[in-house]
Amino acid sequence: MSPLRLVFFGTPEIACPTLERLLTSRHPVVGVVSQPDRGRGRGRKPSPSPVAAIALREGLPLLRPEKVGDAAVVDALRALRPDLGIVVAFGQFLPKAVRELPSKGYLINAHASLLPRHRGANPIAQAILDGDAETGISVMRIEKAMDAGPVAAVGRLPIGERENTAELSLRLAALAAEKIAEVVDAIEEDRVVWTPQDEARATQAAKLEKADSVLDLASRAIALAHRIHALAPRPGASLVLVSGDSRTDLKILRSATAPFAPGETPRVGTLDVRTPGAALRIATGDGWLVPLEVQRAGGKALPISDFLRGFPLAADARCERAAIAGEPA
Repeated sequence: MSPLRLVFFGTPEIACPTLERLLTSRHPVVGVVSQPDRGRGRGRKPSPSPVAAIALREGLPLLRPEKVGDAAVVDALRALRPDLGIVVAFGQFLPKAVRELPSKGYLINAHASLLPRHRGANPIAQAILDGDAETGISVMRIEKAMDAGPVAAVGRLPIGERENTAELSLRLAALAAEKIAEVVDAIEEDRVVWTPQDEARATQAAKLEKADSVLDLASRAIALAHRIHALAPRPGASLVLVSGDSRTDLKILRSATAPFAPGETPRVGTLDVRTPGAALRIATGDGWLVPLEVQRAGGKALPISDFLRGFPLAADARCERAAIAGEPA
């Protein structure tokens, strides 16, 4: 059997472990396709995506199209004579002319969920937001419908109690690299098995909007903790800390929860800074939200104990819902 000529489609950091893994395999990576250079960093200077940077480092043929389906791009891909395409977080719709271009007739994708659960653009955060006990990687064949193709392999990971999206993304990226490598070998050896997805079990993971970052303290404490970890470290889950005459926008980046004591019914948003062993607790709809790591606007992330040392609270301090830009006052 001959090694497969691979073309890799990917853009962000989460895609890099898979490309690096393929570069060590017996299958040659004959080209890389990534998003165009964008402004990055503090100065917003245009620079290559993380995946494009690897391609440049390795001297691989690199395409950075605004639209991957343009005729010139398809012609350039055809000239690479790929047998199979690998996709990890590329970020553009892949038209039929690209999907069916390799000699095998398809592309495969590492999707960061246990398909058919959490199809869509935001599967990692959605799994945390929904309180899932586990998530994983599904290696699927790409078809026109988003994330709906048959699956060749699944890898599973438990989600840590306070694990955030960035941390889980790193673990899933490593798992994706290994599962993709396994499937590429299986395709080469003609032993891959494709399992159709159960459409009745499909759920969607839509892109998060600004409104999703606002904490509604009337919600259940555990749901708020899930939201905090799903949105950390960026964009962060927001509320307003009111202390005396000051109003401070605050992001909570990590948290725990605690039940109310029997007969305890504090008003939503009430702060408890007196209970031994609890630096700060915020009353929610059914219990205490216990911030562990917070960040003021323009500041750095701090453990709650460090934050409180530099931000003493007034006796009447409380937390309120943050405003969303554009909504009525």
